[in-house]
Amino acid sequence: MNFDSEDYLKKVDAWWRAANYICVGQLYMKDNPLLSRPIRKEDIKVKPIGHWGTIPAGNFIYAHLNRLINKYDLNMMYIVGPGHGGPVMNTNAYLDGSYTEIYPDVTQDIQGMRKFFKEFSFPGGVGSHAAPETPGSIHEGGELGYSISHAVGAILDNPNLIAVPFIGDGEAETGPLMTSWLSNAFINPVNDGAVLPIINLNGAKISNPTLLSRKTDEELTLLFKGFGWDPIFIEGDDPVLMHHLAASKLDEAIEKIKVIQNQSRMKKADEVSLQHWPMIILRTPKGWTGIHKLENKVVEGSFRAHQIPLPVSQNDLSYVEELEKWLKSYKPNELFTKEGKLIPELKEIAPKGNKRMAKNPATNGGIDPKVIKLPNWEKFGLTIQKPGEMVSQDMINLGSYVAEIIKENPTNFRVFGPDETASNRLQNIFNVTNRQWLESINNETDEFISPAGRVIDSQLSEHQAQGFLEGYVLTGRYGFYASYESFLRITDSMMTQFFKWIRKANKFSWRKHPKALNIISASTVFQQDHNGYTHQDPGVLTHLADKKGEFIREYLPADTNSLLAVMRKTLASENCINLIVASKHPRPQFYTIEEAKELVEVGYKVIPWASSIKNNESPDIVIATCGTEPNLEGLATVSILNKAFPKLKIKFINIVDLLKLRHPDIDTRGISNQVFNELFTVNKPIIFTFHGYEGLIRDIFYNRENRNLHIHGYREEGDITTPFDMRVFSEMDRFHLAKEAAQLVYGEKAESFIQTMDDYLAYHYNYIRENGADIPEVENWKWEAISQ
Repeated sequence: MNFDSEDYLKKVDAWWRAANYICVGQLYMKDNPLLSRPIRKEDIKVKPIGHWGTIPAGNFIYAHLNRLINKYDLNMMYIVGPGHGGPVMNTNAYLDGSYTEIYPDVTQDIQGMRKFFKEFSFPGGVGSHAAPETPGSIHEGGELGYSISHAVGAILDNPNLIAVPFIGDGEAETGPLMTSWLSNAFINPVNDGAVLPIINLNGAKISNPTLLSRKTDEELTLLFKGFGWDPIFIEGDDPVLMHHLAASKLDEAIEKIKVIQNQSRMKKADEVSLQHWPMIILRTPKGWTGIHKLENKVVEGSFRAHQIPLPVSQNDLSYVEELEKWLKSYKPNELFTKEGKLIPELKEIAPKGNKRMAKNPATNGGIDPKVIKLPNWEKFGLTIQKPGEMVSQDMINLGSYVAEIIKENPTNFRVFGPDETASNRLQNIFNVTNRQWLESINNETDEFISPAGRVIDSQLSEHQAQGFLEGYVLTGRYGFYASYESFLRITDSMMTQFFKWIRKANKFSWRKHPKALNIISASTVFQQDHNGYTHQDPGVLTHLADKKGEFIREYLPADTNSLLAVMRKTLASENCINLIVASKHPRPQFYTIEEAKELVEVGYKVIPWASSIKNNESPDIVIATCGTEPNLEGLATVSILNKAFPKLKIKFINIVDLLKLRHPDIDTRGISNQVFNELFTVNKPIIFTFHGYEGLIRDIFYNRENRNLHIHGYREEGDITTPFDMRVFSEMDRFHLAKEAAQLVYGEKAESFIQTMDDYLAYHYNYIRENGADIPEVENWKWEAISQ
């Protein structure tokens, strides 16, 4: 077959017209799909919903990518970046048969086309974004800006894959998208595939012109060449000329990609440098081929084409003749048989089998996915002879474990972050790998940087780090993203979008579960001794806890052994977001390997050696801790209370898997009322020390029996101060905790003790302002066995 012939390009045009026709039908129609009779009121939706403006250009590119796949035998996937671009994906999947294979009730005939039209943006149907129900999609278009970063994540370690992000020029104005033009610095042409960005400059957003569309070709060339890309222009509005131009220019782009890859793959992966990959600048009118003018106002090429360009609905048929004329302009009688099937000569130009972009395995579980090999974490664990005697750094020890994981999984595991891998004390990773970086390297000043590596953290962008990871795990691989706790809030909405993706994808049996999105929160609120108040915000815990519990896990390991056990569990998991809050500073180590295993598997544990009760004896007070510093302060509180009140019966609980405490009605993993009451009693006072905002713990206890709850978490207070003073600000320190416990149990009888605690707090206040360090009683504190 001659893919460059006039006849073939006429078929590409016919495919494009068929796609546009179906997309317009999806927007407006619920019956009469092939206009076998004049349009009647009942044929139209009560409220047409959708966004026409970006669709025709998206269909144009899709049709031409099909041609490229056939001509060059490519492994290619398509990412629709513009919001509400779902019709491009599902329409082309319907035309090539993929949609019907996945949804057999949407047949390729009149009946199936009718159903296909009606279901779009209709109750019980499919949405207007490229969502989980959309074959071939890994990218939810509900939030703009991540199409390139998702594409890059998808092609890492997929050397034969080409990901094509189709970028709207409104999307191009977002911070994450502009930032992602720097992604080429992390694409290794030997080990990785290629990204071919196509930015569609159609001129308008919802009601404003777009910035890049008003720039000249010269200005755009300078801009993108400065970013390290090789821009190729495709411009025009005449379909015949545009098909020829697009075929030529897209061929040019593929040939350039092949040259880069062929030449680079004659070298070793660590010998290549930054490549100037091609990218396409596509200038077409917004709403191309649609309504040109309406009531003497320009529609095509303006913001008026953005959503529903014709105000036609079941209750308003004023412009129904214009709608019928528009639909017939695509000549559907030339494209479909009377039975509603795509004519054979068009069907034959669709790629076959898994070459169809809607069926590419990369978009549903990965190309030949391999299960991660996880070494035994216990080999990296600490031997705890006496609680608190050993001091170590949890994240440094985790780095050693991750280094071993990298060695065991050289092609399906990566670490991502925004320039914080070393700052978060994961530097032991660099004993076995470097950062991947294709820009120039200064051997005198740069450290752990090479063209090939398993860490991508050399761009200071949380959006990029998470976007790369999302693209990586959604295409079947494993990894994590580590960042400062306060700056994880930058990607709150990305986490929400990922959650929505996996939650909705879970409804479709044909969708394979993606690997877990693992996020490590380090440099945490209670230890920001040099950054101060600006770097304090543990709110990502609350943000994620508000999501459906089936898909969210929150782990707060108190020391190295529990952190290692958590990472072993989370890296093997799928179909969820795992948030791990970890410490990077030197810490006393408390829990043995066996205790850590139980803490992680069960989620919590009553710690016998920190409790002054025997067996199932009823306590006078329960002290529960969740987090590194809460655990430390909780244990110190027990020590203080035990010395002052030897007969006080204390039950000490450490919680690692926080959301296990929720009621089963809220979270299916949650514990029953009976187990909860056995753990916390039904009426004894509970002091709960927590790493995050206190409202989350109140929510957990809301529908439980014991309301005698006293929470000490982060209270939105802070400054540039000492580590212990950070806890004092939130009254999560041992002195505040101890005096409240004494007050709860002994009341007025504890006045003398309470005064002693207040004296310690005053002493602490003056001492740190004089010496710049915490009081010796805190710095030198050691756990001592308590009387039982």
